[in-house]
Amino acid sequence: MDAGRIKIGIRMHDMKPGTIEERAAMAQENGFACAHIALAKLIKEYKVADGALTPGFAMHLKEVFAKNHVDIAVLGCYLNLATPDEDELKHNLLQYESQLRFASWLGCGVVGTETGAPNKEYRSVPECKSDAAFDILSKNLETVVGYAEKLGVVLAIEPVVRHIIHSPKRARQMLDRIGSPNLRIIFDPVNLLDKSNYQQRDEIFAESLECFGKEIAMVHLKDFVVGEQDLKACAPGTGEMNYEAILAYMKKEKPYIHATMEDTVPDNAIQAMQYLYGVYDRV
Repeated sequence: MDAGRIKIGIRMHDMKPGTIEERAAMAQENGFACAHIALAKLIKEYKVADGALTPGFAMHLKEVFAKNHVDIAVLGCYLNLATPDEDELKHNLLQYESQLRFASWLGCGVVGTETGAPNKEYRSVPECKSDAAFDILSKNLETVVGYAEKLGVVLAIEPVVRHIIHSPKRARQMLDRIGSPNLRIIFDPVNLLDKSNYQQRDEIFAESLECFGKEIAMVHLKDFVVGEQDLKACAPGTGEMNYEAILAYMKKEKPYIHATMEDTVPDNAIQAMQYLYGVYDRV
């Protein structure tokens, strides 16, 4: 492998059915360098609730992935940190603490999350872009990041056009407000696009790298096609996405960065990975 080459991986729940041990072996066999783990989506044969997240379980997973030479890039915890329901918020905060604690034993790259909406349904509404929603999120995010700091773990937020951190500038504002080295960014370029702005995607991507390039801890790679109502996500190389500028930036500025693919299926995942490496190698 070339020095500094990007490490492309996959969400484990997008692979063929099997135990986590079987899927880790499949990931190595298929050439994936890293993995995104969402425990509840991945493991059905035994409990993965908070009480099950013990050091022993973490060390087992760590051993399984190390044996197969696959990095655990991200542990996913995608819960709403801006819900107005006090009981739900309390539950969600405890879930983040549990996942961060597990990540500290697991030795994964980051705990990943999106940035919510100011309603119980996690529904995209105009209020997502309000200062009030931003303030609610920042208060609760500060609590979670404070816990991450105690454990020496990184929490990475993923800007999404439909959520509270909906733009590059909003992401920069949150990074500055929290002011912690334990808060980083997962950069999913397609998640910053919708039908109203996708034709300006090159400008949006350039603005993203300017606003939070230094804080990007990992990237998500997927593609999109334009549907009647909105954009539809699809596997890399099967839509309208041009990754040249973004991958050129990663090649220059982010050696060995983890990059997990999204919206793949077992029949197209290897082809999508090969497509992305091809773009990366020629830029």
